[in-house]
Amino acid sequence: MTGSFANSTLGPALRQAAHGVNVPEDPWPGFVGRERRHQRTRLIRTALAAAVGVALVGVQTNVVPLPGWAPGIAVAATPTALLDAPPRGGLAGDEAWLDTLRARISADPPVRIDAPVGAWKIGDSDRIRLIYGSDQPGHRVALVAVPLRFGLLTREALVWYVGPAGAGAQQMRYSGHSEGDDDPVMTLMRAYPDRAGIAVAVGPPESTVTISGDPQYTSRGTVEYQDIAQADGGGVGFGVLPPEPLPHEPVVRVSRGERVFFQGGLGGGPYAGLDPTGPEMDALLVGARQPVRGTPIDDTNLRNFVQTALQNSHLPAGGTTVRVRWSGRDNAQAAALLTVQPAGGGVIAYAMHGDDRTGWYIDLRLLLPAEGADQRPIGWRVRTEDGARPATGEVRVIAPPDATRVTVTVEGAHPATVTLDASNAGTTRVPADRAATLTAYGRDGGVLGTTPLPPVETDSSAGGLPGDSPATRVTP
Repeated sequence: MTGSFANSTLGPALRQAAHGVNVPEDPWPGFVGRERRHQRTRLIRTALAAAVGVALVGVQTNVVPLPGWAPGIAVAATPTALLDAPPRGGLAGDEAWLDTLRARISADPPVRIDAPVGAWKIGDSDRIRLIYGSDQPGHRVALVAVPLRFGLLTREALVWYVGPAGAGAQQMRYSGHSEGDDDPVMTLMRAYPDRAGIAVAVGPPESTVTISGDPQYTSRGTVEYQDIAQADGGGVGFGVLPPEPLPHEPVVRVSRGERVFFQGGLGGGPYAGLDPTGPEMDALLVGARQPVRGTPIDDTNLRNFVQTALQNSHLPAGGTTVRVRWSGRDNAQAAALLTVQPAGGGVIAYAMHGDDRTGWYIDLRLLLPAEGADQRPIGWRVRTEDGARPATGEVRVIAPPDATRVTVTVEGAHPATVTLDASNAGTTRVPADRAATLTAYGRDGGVLGTTPLPPVETDSSAGGLPGDSPATRVTP
C-alpha cells in the first residue's frame, strides 16, 4: 500500500523538486577552480609576510634606511643625570659653532658602535646637542649627546671631541664615547710627551669635582690630595697635567654631599710607575727584612708584595720605608704583614697573601698615625685562597714586638685573650658581621695600643687610596 501511495503522489513531487536544483553534471572542474584561488591567496599572504619580515630585518640591521625622525624604541644606555642637565661651559651659547659640529658629525660619524648583527648609526642630526663645551689651556673640549639608531631601537651616546684652543668645528677630533652604562660622570684625559696635557671630568650639576695629583699621608693618619682641579661651572672640573710620563695616575672624585658618584683613576698614561727590579727597590727590600718574625718569605713574593703596596698607595720607592712585621703561610700560600711609610707621613699596614700561580691578594690596608704605630696590634680577616671573603670568621692577629698579651673584644662581649706563638702571631674568631677591637698589653700590664678590626674590602683596587674611607683608617 505504501509503494502505491508513493508512486501515485510523492514520486512526481520529488522529481519536480530535483529538476529545480542546478547541479552541474561534473562537479570536479568547479572544485579545481576554487582550490587554485585558495592557493593563490595563500601565496600572496606568504609573500607579503616574507616581505614584511625581510623589511623588518633590514631596518633592524640598518640595511634598509629608516628616516632619523621615524619613531623608535628607546633603550636606556646613557647617564640621564648628564642628558637632563642644561648645557655647560663657554661654548653653550655658540649655536653657529654647534651647527657646524652637527654637520661635521653627520657627515663623518665619530665611531662605529657594533651590535651583534650590525652597527648603530646616527639618527636625527638636529637632535645632536652640547652637554659641555669650553676652551681650556691649549685645548677646546666638547662633550655632545649624539642620537643613535639600530633599526627600531634608539639610544643616545655621549661623545668627546677635542681640538686646539679656539678650534673650529672641522678641527675637532673624536676622543671617546660612553660605553652604554648609567655612570653619571664622563672623564677625559690627554697627556703628551712634549707639552702639558689636560684632565676633565663632567658630573651632575652642583656636584664637586676633584682631580688629585700625588697623595700626602699625614703623620696624623689621614690622606690628603693635591687637588689640581679648577671648577668650570657646576659639576665640571679640569686640571692641567705635566708632560708624560706622569708621576702617578690622576684620580678623579665626583661627589655631592656624602654621595660619591665616581672615584677612580683616569688611565691614559704612560706613568713613571715603579721599576720592580731597579736599585731603589733592591735597597727597599734589604731594609724591609730587618728584622723578620715568622717564616721567612722568599724574594719573589716579597718583591711582589712590596710592589703591590707601593702601587696601591701611590708611593715611590725612593724616600719610602718598608718593614715586614710578620711573614708566614695562609691557605698554603705566602702571607705577610708589612708597613709602608713615606718620609714624615703616616704608616700604612698591608696584609697580603698569594703566589705566582693564583696571584696576590690584599687582605688588609689600614692607615695609622705615625705616633705609636709600632705598638699597635694588627688584625685582619683571613680570606680563602682566591681572595674571596671568608665564611669562617677566622682572624689573623699580629702583636707588636713588646707585647706579652693581646685581647680581642667583639662588640657586646667581654675581652678574650688571643693565644700567640713564638712569632707573636695568633688566630681568633670574629663573626663576619661583627666589629671588634684588638688591645696589646706590655710586660707591666699596661696598654701598649689598640686597633679596630676593619671589615673586608670587596675590591681594594676600586676603593680609592688607603685612608679614603673610615674602613681603611684609624683616625676618625
